[in-house]
Amino acid sequence: MAAQKKNGLQTVWFQSPPVIISAASVVGFREGEGPLGKTFDKVVYDSYYGEKTWEKAEQRMMLDAMKKALQKAGLQEKDVDFILAGDLLNQIISANFTASSMSVPFLGLYGACSTMYEGMALGAMLIDGGFADRVLVATSSHYSTAERQYRFPTELGIQRPLTAQWTVTGAGAMLLAREGTGPVITHATIGRAIDMGQGDPMDMGAAMAPAAADTIMQHFVDTGRRPDYYDLIITGDLGAYGKKLAEQILAKNGYDIADRFTDCGILIYSGSQDVHAGGSGCGCSAVVTCGYLMEQLKSGRYKRFMGVGTGALMSPCSVQQGETIPGIGHAVVIEAR
Repeated sequence: MAAQKKNGLQTVWFQSPPVIISAASVVGFREGEGPLGKTFDKVVYDSYYGEKTWEKAEQRMMLDAMKKALQKAGLQEKDVDFILAGDLLNQIISANFTASSMSVPFLGLYGACSTMYEGMALGAMLIDGGFADRVLVATSSHYSTAERQYRFPTELGIQRPLTAQWTVTGAGAMLLAREGTGPVITHATIGRAIDMGQGDPMDMGAAMAPAAADTIMQHFVDTGRRPDYYDLIITGDLGAYGKKLAEQILAKNGYDIADRFTDCGILIYSGSQDVHAGGSGCGCSAVVTCGYLMEQLKSGRYKRFMGVGTGALMSPCSVQQGETIPGIGHAVVIEAR
């Protein structure tokens, strides 16, 4: 029997669209000082967040975001069927340790910076498939934890090229439910891992852009929609250079989305904050989606948007061995109801 809820090659549609009943975001001081600062639930001004290490600070931010999402929905841990969470650190330790402090079945995810949208897609599948009533999705990142794992410890003061992006310090959590009030998830297009031979960890936008463009194009093919169906098409963290490259790829293939296309990594910081190409990290698309984008839906500015979580599928080991960086992009359609 053919799949009943699949459109085309890579897109699934939800017969009973899961509801986003709450969302929460916790960010660091740099993110709080950016143009979206007022859309976040909490700004933490101590990079250690009162903990002994940056890794523990990141874990605490994720836990705070999860608890805030539950509080907003008026629910407790016992009301949640599954937690889907991940982060950038080796063996997703932020998500693992956070989940260990909550009495909820846990599925750990790793999709690099695409993890939030991967979690949203899988959470929606669990609910629409009848396997869960409520799913809590969360991701996090921290500038100082990611820098010393993937690049250089911040204490070294290494000069960054203009193509480099600034890892967002922040955590986002979203509570999906079978019933409730809020915007709904109607479709998800699962991306392919695409490797175009880019191997520079200081230019992740170039590694991710082809995968993002591929997912967006496949979504249009699978659904028969055109770009003007959406009020907004937003990628996770391509940054300034990756966004421009994705735009060029799409235009070359007949999809002009320039008038409704932006990137979370571009929105979260201002030009005066010296972040070079923009923001990145698991927390980037998570906090922008759970904060700013949810507010835009609530205000009525947007009625529907397609978010594409983007990820550079590398590890410290693969980079040190000179391997190239595969990219991934997972699209989720969210509509006001």
